[in-house]
Amino acid sequence: MSALTKSMEGSPHSRPRVSAKLERKLQRLAAVVVVGILSGLAVGLSRGGGGATSLIAGATYGFLLAGIIGAIELFVLEDWDWLNRLPFLTNLIARSAIYAAIIVGIQLLQAGERVAGAPLQASFEDFWWSFAYSAGISVLMNLGFSVANLIGPRAFMNFVTGRYHSPVEEDRFVLFVDIAGSTGLAERLGGIGIHRFLDRTFRLLTQSVVDYRGEVLNYIGDEVIVTWPEHNGAVDCRPLRCFVAMRRALQKAAPQFEREFGAVPQIRGSLHFGPVIVGEIGDVKRAIVFNGDVMNTAARLEELSRKVDGGFLASRAAIVRFAAPPPFPVSDLGRLPIRGRVDGIDVVGIGAVA
Repeated sequence: MSALTKSMEGSPHSRPRVSAKLERKLQRLAAVVVVGILSGLAVGLSRGGGGATSLIAGATYGFLLAGIIGAIELFVLEDWDWLNRLPFLTNLIARSAIYAAIIVGIQLLQAGERVAGAPLQASFEDFWWSFAYSAGISVLMNLGFSVANLIGPRAFMNFVTGRYHSPVEEDRFVLFVDIAGSTGLAERLGGIGIHRFLDRTFRLLTQSVVDYRGEVLNYIGDEVIVTWPEHNGAVDCRPLRCFVAMRRALQKAAPQFEREFGAVPQIRGSLHFGPVIVGEIGDVKRAIVFNGDVMNTAARLEELSRKVDGGFLASRAAIVRFAAPPPFPVSDLGRLPIRGRVDGIDVVGIGAVA
């Protein structure tokens, strides 16, 4: 039996040790708090001439506003499904109204002045000036959160930092996941129905992507493309675990899908590894795109996965890059012919994992 078939089923490492979702939220909250404190210091510097009292008051306001608003945004509002389904502008207005209520409460308490030992504000002019500045910063933060949710937090940060402004080559795992039978479902459910079906499915699949620290590159029709940098994806076989977690999530949600759509989504997938070129492209609509043979091969492997038991193929090039053996049995399928490659490609498959 090949070493590839060594099983680690039931090992304590079969699930993420630390919640990736929580870790990501805490990192974003820390960044928001830092920005809030710096903004508060800027206010104190501009209004108080740089005195210690004004700086302490400004930093206190910045810390409280950013900390409270950031925590509510990340740990409350992001989980309100009904709010996240609103149109962009309506969502922005609703969130801004919540932010405004928090700002008014903190300003009325005059927490900054109390912490700094400064005289309390006696005029409405001072109050409204502070409120307007805080509201402006909060709306900008809200806009940042909303844009990040539209294009993805990592893509947003990559645009802001200019990481891929000039194209670079990176070694990455690329996972293609396809929803089987979507064409037939589209005929039965209709255009709006299949859109709702795909939206519900992709939302569910994305939870597994977050859990295993992947990055959603794109949704294309009935497919989702997920990537990991080599150092990130090699840990604990995250791409494999992610795909299996997706299947388990769909199995768990099967009764709900059956009731609402009369069908349960089934997925196929493929995994490949190698160098990809990542860079910004376009003018009117700027995007970060991934190019290279790895992307084409992964897509063609997904086509082949439709013809094998288990509905999943991984290239040997991807399997050997993992830092540990696969967490469940895999079968060596040898070399398969693949469109565009004269010599074919060595692949392994997985069966149904409970």
